[in-house]
Amino acid sequence: METNMDCLKESQAEFLNNSIEQVLLASSANEKHTILIVDDEENNLQLLKRTLRGKYDILTAHDGKQALEIVSDHGNDISLIVSDQRMPEMSGTDFLKKISKTYPNIIKILLTGQADTDIMVESINECQIYQYILKPFDPIELTEVVKSGINKFDLSNNKLEMLKDLRELFYKTIKSISSALDAKDPYTHGHSLRVTLYSLILAKELGLDDITLEEIETAGLLHDIGKVGIPQKILCKPGKLTDEEFEIMKSHPEQGEKIVKKIKKLKIISNWLKTHHERWDGKGYPLGLKGEDIPISARIIAIADTYDAMTSTRSYRKALDHATAIAEIERCAGSQFDPNLASLFIKNQDKILAAKENPNEYYEKYSYLKNSLGINF
Repeated sequence: METNMDCLKESQAEFLNNSIEQVLLASSANEKHTILIVDDEENNLQLLKRTLRGKYDILTAHDGKQALEIVSDHGNDISLIVSDQRMPEMSGTDFLKKISKTYPNIIKILLTGQADTDIMVESINECQIYQYILKPFDPIELTEVVKSGINKFDLSNNKLEMLKDLRELFYKTIKSISSALDAKDPYTHGHSLRVTLYSLILAKELGLDDITLEEIETAGLLHDIGKVGIPQKILCKPGKLTDEEFEIMKSHPEQGEKIVKKIKKLKIISNWLKTHHERWDGKGYPLGLKGEDIPISARIIAIADTYDAMTSTRSYRKALDHATAIAEIERCAGSQFDPNLASLFIKNQDKILAAKENPNEYYEKYSYLKNSLGINF
């Protein structure tokens, strides 16, 4: 019985995969692909051109140097390359190696008159060759190989496009959640975006790598997600919280971690959400971490979060002005905040103030998700 069930699952999975491939291929069925043919012998070049013309737009080159110039000008339009191996000045493998890093998605087919094992291994390992064909080639065989290569190109590129769309949807959802959280309290409208913006300014001044910038932006947008479980009467209370209410409020970093760590892509930032209320002197919560035991991203968000809290009007007090908030960050450097990060924040206070006054405009400028990943919020 279990064997039958396993077979059924495998059949369903195979059917689903085949269906997805059909959808991906169908989306490109009406596109006419461009193929580059490279051969130093005019007769071979014309035979290849006659074999493939009609279904594809054809570009031709008589040697590797000319082919490189064509790829330089039209690389983003080329789907597949058919190249001879033995050519003057530059071999087919040398030419294909030069373009493999820049255009890894172009399908590459190598033609050769000799069955050379070393060339075959080199073409596969260093040029990511799709197919290795011996001369004289069979036009029907070549046509089928090219057709198969074009299908692979379509599947690969459409999957990349699909992944890009899914990634964009993922981050748009995160930003929507962030906005919804801020909307729970009318006094915190735009808080998460501003905290994210100040964090990005500080992170870029530190010269942090792209992966960390992406993670900091995500963590900034979601740093208060744990507040989704805090009662509205506590979030919006106009007066001082009781000890019991404050303990409930203090639970939001851990609640945020629990929510986020269930999502595979966000698991890495879950600890940052948990620790963004830790203090440099070890007197923060929930773990009482001290100094560099606190993740640097959490230390960055802590300063940004505190600055925005001080310079925003809340239900229990009016906003402090920028200068007063900066003076408070300077006063708390080495106790509440990482002294080096606090110093850098103060050093860049003009940028921070400009971002505070025009958060949407500056977010367009500093957003890693938008400017590097092309996410359109």
